Amino acid sequence: MKRISVSVMVLFWTTFQLVAQDRVTGRDFATRSEVIAQNGMACTSQPLATQVAIDILKSGGNAVDAAIAANAVLGLVEPTGCGMGGDLFAIVWDAKTQRLYGLNASGRSPYDLTLEYFKENNYEKIPAFGPLPVSVPGCVDGWFELHTKFGTLPMEKIFSPAIQYARDGFPLSEVIAYAWQRNAEILKEYPGFAEVFMPGGKAPGKGEIFKNPFLAGTLEHIAREGRDVFYKGEIAQKIVKYVQEQGGFLSMKDFEDHTSEWVDPVSVNYRGYDVWELPPNGQGTAVLQMLNILENYDIAEMGFGSPEYMHLFIEAKKLAFEDRAKYYSDPDFNNLPIEELISKEYGKKQAGMINPDRAANTYPAWEMERGNTIYLTTADKEGNMVSLIQSNFRGLGSGMTPGKLGFILQDRGELFSLEEGHFNVYEPHKRPFHTIIPAFITQDGKPFISFGVMGGDMQPQGHVQIICNIIDFGMNLQEAGDAPRIQHTGSSKPTGSKMTDGGNVTLESGFSYQSIRKLMQKGHRIGFGYGAYGGYQAILWDSKNKVYYGASESRKDGQAAGF
Repeated sequence: MKRISVSVMVLFWTTFQLVAQDRVTGRDFATRSEVIAQNGMACTSQPLATQVAIDILKSGGNAVDAAIAANAVLGLVEPTGCGMGGDLFAIVWDAKTQRLYGLNASGRSPYDLTLEYFKENNYEKIPAFGPLPVSVPGCVDGWFELHTKFGTLPMEKIFSPAIQYARDGFPLSEVIAYAWQRNAEILKEYPGFAEVFMPGGKAPGKGEIFKNPFLAGTLEHIAREGRDVFYKGEIAQKIVKYVQEQGGFLSMKDFEDHTSEWVDPVSVNYRGYDVWELPPNGQGTAVLQMLNILENYDIAEMGFGSPEYMHLFIEAKKLAFEDRAKYYSDPDFNNLPIEELISKEYGKKQAGMINPDRAANTYPAWEMERGNTIYLTTADKEGNMVSLIQSNFRGLGSGMTPGKLGFILQDRGELFSLEEGHFNVYEPHKRPFHTIIPAFITQDGKPFISFGVMGGDMQPQGHVQIICNIIDFGMNLQEAGDAPRIQHTGSSKPTGSKMTDGGNVTLESGFSYQSIRKLMQKGHRIGFGYGAYGGYQAILWDSKNKVYYGASESRKDGQAAGF
């Protein structure tokens, strides 16, 4: 037997290691393959929620049943992003009617809280935490609206997995545990918070078993008695009593008058694909505005990660967010020029304002918020697809934790302006500007992709990058989410104030230094963000092979699964 020299063995082993670490197909930044299945698909930001959605589908439920069940579980296992104290938006593709339906399940401000209160008490902005930013939680009504219109299984069965996990406990996953501990440091002094979210006096860590018997009881109550117990009965009474004891203004009338709204999604065609978003009070219109600007350029020819593409993307974001800061608000209180904002003519006009060689300093952009959110998407064997997003706003929310209910109230009211005359100025019984947005893509009137990107103001930017990655750069569904992301942040607020320094560009690792250097030469200030590039889930329908493709966010704890 021949003796092999040590140097040759080392060379062989090193080479083998390098090859073993690479994927044999796809882009070099891909983390995993897409999931492919025929009968159903679920993609959420936590594997236990994904498995619950699959179990619901296997037991005869449809995509809407699965989405509600997954959302209920996420409120337990990922309270850092969602819960029944928050709001909900959804886009549903209904296979029976072959059309999209949009649901705005966001809550309104208290009747008894006025702009004068903030002025008399010398507030320059609405606080981030405590009772004042709390608006009526719309999530539960959203669940029942979805279920009444499309659901098939009884709510008792849909809520059963969340109730069981809440009573028996579950092991906390890594990214959620990290966010939980950071949130707890801020919120631990608010009444009721530690009792629910800090068992034994500390936030649970990765792998620790967490139980929430209060939430189990609340879910059982709602499953048994329906949505009215949350808005007209005992649960509403407990929330109102707690908030008023903390100096807040929510009343029973606020809960009793709450309604969700079925809305028509709005769209633009981008290179042969119809991209759908929900109209304001959300920010989905910004996605459509950015796409209309970018469509005037040959993005595919520029290439992913090129300084030319990155520059155009950043400038398009600045332009769209200028309109976002001025106009996006509750349409019940304003006449919003949405048709004009998403017209091709307006997009071409905006594109003409971009200097290809220089970053603009005068586009206003609102300061970035990094509130956590959950996004999930489900699909069933009948062809129904759900794009759903749900949030407390700032991670775990306001800190307001009503006694023995097991959840925290959102602080979405923080996003109102206190500037008189602004479209988004605070008014009683008004929906605040909202950051959470689900998305959908159709082609030739048929479903193509249900997707979303979590992460506050990153969401429109993330939507556009996903769309360009798939349509312009030819990435598959998982690659489109794994690709490094761009984020532009600015310093102005949603009050019409101007930004004069051009803002900041933060780049995820993976972009070449040559591109970064050229962006700096164009006048962009470049840095690196920290956990602020959003999260992503998506389902694609392959009409040729009659299969679903699923993808989930590698930056989070998520999972895509099918059967």
